[in-house]
Amino acid sequence: MLKVVIIDGNAISRGLLNTVLMNGGHDVVGDSNTSPAGVARMIKLQPQLVCVDIGHAENGMEILATLRDALPKAIIFLVSGKIDPATVEGALQHGVHGFIVKPFNSATVLNAIRSAILKVVKQQQTKAASQATSEQEGKE
Repeated sequence: MLKVVIIDGNAISRGLLNTVLMNGGHDVVGDSNTSPAGVARMIKLQPQLVCVDIGHAENGMEILATLRDALPKAIIFLVSGKIDPATVEGALQHGVHGFIVKPFNSATVLNAIRSAILKVVKQQQTKAASQATSEQEGKE
């Protein structure tokens, strides 16, 4: 299905999410901690979906900004055990498509990802249809 990377400071959480995603049919191509070198390695893999936990990272919003700049078409999910309103607002401003709450529930994680994918596809189809209409009107 999708090429996925997982960025999380906790190796156990990375492993659990890896299992959930692989069992859901996704291709987990890499995982890393939240260090700048780790994030850079994950960006080089050019994933379509990024699951990132910025909870313990001092530069959490910077990580999101880096991911969004380097991977403008990727679907980004914020993974966390504690999601407060300020974090949600900041994450949304940095282009996060959804949230995965720890501890993981396989069905909830996979449903959230599927919903985000469908939403992005629908937005792209609407945008393409709008552009086609504009081009058609321009020819008339």
